[in-house]
Amino acid sequence: MIWTNFPLVARIIISLWIIAIIAYVLPWKRKIFTFLGNVFTVIGIMSLMIFILFLWIDLQRPPLRTLGETRLWYSFFLPLIGFITYLRWKYKWFLSYSLGMAILFLIINYYHPGTFDKTLMPALQSPWFIPHVIVYIFSYALLAASSLVAIKGLYQHYSKKSGTDTLFLADNLVYIGFAFLTLGLLFGALWAKAAWGHYWTWDPKETWAFLTWLGYLIYIHLRNFHPKKIRFQLWILALAFVILLICWFGINYLPSAQNSVHTYNSNVE
Repeated sequence: MIWTNFPLVARIIISLWIIAIIAYVLPWKRKIFTFLGNVFTVIGIMSLMIFILFLWIDLQRPPLRTLGETRLWYSFFLPLIGFITYLRWKYKWFLSYSLGMAILFLIINYYHPGTFDKTLMPALQSPWFIPHVIVYIFSYALLAASSLVAIKGLYQHYSKKSGTDTLFLADNLVYIGFAFLTLGLLFGALWAKAAWGHYWTWDPKETWAFLTWLGYLIYIHLRNFHPKKIRFQLWILALAFVILLICWFGINYLPSAQNSVHTYNSNVE
């Protein structure tokens, strides 16, 4: 089973990304170190992508059912977003944060790998399963990245440092992430209609998904209509990510979610 190779793959990728972070953050002025950081970052991203593809083939289903599987996608999307952002705006600090977060999720999977099997319950055997979950995980990665920017922005604000570039980056991440989050809601509604005969039932997972969507909508509203309330906007952005985390995996530990139709997403460890 390909999953038995994960500890070795994880150690290799983590090592590559740690070296990349060192190359980015140390005050070396030679371009060769930035180049090496880029090379190690890309090799790590490609290695994880290949592992996910082989896992997909081995399981004979998309590896999107459990929290452990979604953490793999999260670890893939975060550095990918960070690297694309770096190529566009040259934010080394943001790429380093993204790599650090991806390493954290790989470490969690390393120590809590879970049980991976080939079975899918009937509700998951739907053409909406793959687009719904992948779009959601991609949006979560973008919005998680925006939360890193919010934390840096709050630090800059309270330390009286300039944070214009931080808000610019946060806006771009949130706008794109919010678009994919909206698609995820729509795909989920269509999936629910096909699987259970209704678009929306205020299931606990659906309720928290709506609260997550509403949190980022509030941030967008504040940025457009109250642009001078910077500190308040950054706090909203940070708190919205807390709601997102509850929606993603915290909901599984709430008593109200025990009878949820979304309990198949819980991780088996």
